[in-house]
Amino acid sequence: MADKENIIRVTRSVSKKRAAEELLQQQQIPLSKRSKNRVVLGELPSISNSADVPPQPSDAGPSIVPKPRLKRKGSVKKQTAPSSPPPPDIDSDPQMCYEFADEIYNYLKSMEVDQERRPLPDYMESVQKDVTKSMRGIVVNWLVEVAEEYSLVPETLYLTISYMDRFLSKHVVNHENLQLLGVSSMLIASRYEEIRPPHVVDFCEVTENTYTKEEVVKMEDDVLKFLKFELGNPTIHAFLRRFIRIPLEKCKKPNLKMEFLSNYLAELSLLEYECIRFLPSIVAASAVFLTRFTINPNVHPWNPALQNYTGYQPSVLKDCVLAIHDLQLNRKGSSLIAIKNKYMQHKFKCVAALSSLSEIPPAYFEDANI
Repeated sequence: MADKENIIRVTRSVSKKRAAEELLQQQQIPLSKRSKNRVVLGELPSISNSADVPPQPSDAGPSIVPKPRLKRKGSVKKQTAPSSPPPPDIDSDPQMCYEFADEIYNYLKSMEVDQERRPLPDYMESVQKDVTKSMRGIVVNWLVEVAEEYSLVPETLYLTISYMDRFLSKHVVNHENLQLLGVSSMLIASRYEEIRPPHVVDFCEVTENTYTKEEVVKMEDDVLKFLKFELGNPTIHAFLRRFIRIPLEKCKKPNLKMEFLSNYLAELSLLEYECIRFLPSIVAASAVFLTRFTINPNVHPWNPALQNYTGYQPSVLKDCVLAIHDLQLNRKGSSLIAIKNKYMQHKFKCVAALSSLSEIPPAYFEDANI
């Protein structure tokens, strides 16, 4: 009996040791080695800003491997208590920190207007010589696919585009290095936001090793020095998380359809260079405005509660709402469909398939009609 117990004890010990060794080996395998689908960016067309046109499809099919290498500032202002009671879902969600929501929101608002944290609205015309709006759209569309492949959180994607636009606002970049800037920005954002970010080698391999590890790390170093290692920045997603939880019709449960559609419309704004002139909070509020109009066009999309919590009247949102509306209807005939394909999935309730009226009544942008 004692020998039998010793054999069982040894067998269990060996099994545990083997399981630990297998787990360690799996953890040492880079994410890219375990990915089934590999997203690769095609070669960017060399087009000057003076003749910026959308990329044309090639008869030979899409190119797979890219040939080019491609302080807390301000004081927190005390805000008066909201006239309406706290949204039930915010009050019950500890991550929303309702007790400090006003202070957090005011702090984010003070940060987003800081010019050091904002890209130049005309950097394509005033700074860049070799990079065009179309090239930027192609890279952003590709980064959305990479974020999907690695299951990165939304905030990582928004920070990536923010870092990239801010760097392009101050540094002239050749179109051969635009993709390199994109993956290096995503590497930085991943290390800041993700619990287990992809490795440098993953971002090299996602471009089919167009760039070496040393090149990615060098660009990462350049971006970090430019940002002065201040990686936190208010994004559209940060404001949208608050705005979509505002009590619309006193709903006691989150409306997933409305939440996903708001996120879809907000992400569409990332593709459009013209949208960088809008503050992140305005884009977030505009996405909610257009979401409500899409779901129920016969009811005014704005109300006193939304105006109170966002601080914006409909007239302020008009230009941004119309810009996102054009993206939703694809009036420019863009072939950049990564975001649309993402939100056509059932897990997002296929909100990208929802249609919107071609025109928004002008009366909806009149402040007196709320």
